[in-house]
Amino acid sequence: MDETKYKPLPESVVVRVSPIHGYGLFAIDNIPQGTDLGVSHIFAVGFKNNYVRTPLGGFINHSDTPNCYKVQSHEESVLTYYNLHTTRDVEKGEELTVKYTLYDIRKPLKVAKSGKCPEVDEEE
Repeated sequence: MDETKYKPLPESVVVRVSPIHGYGLFAIDNIPQGTDLGVSHIFAVGFKNNYVRTPLGGFINHSDTPNCYKVQSHEESVLTYYNLHTTRDVEKGEELTVKYTLYDIRKPLKVAKSGKCPEVDEEE
């Protein structure tokens, strides 16, 4: 295969109907732990939620016990992007998943009966 041509997905992954939600990414070969599957999201102001999703990012589903995790690009990179890496060996036929943490969802503030706002921990 010509290595200079764009490949939307790694050769070991396909899109199929998912029991989790809609469509998902599935291993068609065994994938070793620590494998870099490629770029899933690129930070780009002006797009929805300020991210562009690649096919990897568009089809990967959430799990509280994922078999993949995101790795952010290094600080010297011109673009901020995230690559997906496997957390463990993934078996042929298994769906690839990640814990969704990319988009910042703020918790609503609660107002005390006295009408005063409680102190907010800025680190949350």
